[in-house]
Amino acid sequence: MLKLLLFCLLLVFCWPLAIIALILYPLVWLILLPFRIVGFAVAGVLELVWALFTLPARLVKKLA
Repeated sequence: MLKLLLFCLLLVFCWPLAIIALILYPLVWLILLPFRIVGFAVAGVLELVWALFTLPARLVKKLA
């Protein structure tokens, strides 16, 4: 809601900048999308490695 209000204020005070922002926002989102996907993949791999390293400790804790 706040973003919409800020956009409306920008539209009132400087409409050419608001139109440029409206056009560029989806393009920037598309450019940044691969980095977001890589970030999810890296986070998943790091969680897997962490789980593998902590598995022996969790097994010992469960047996004790």
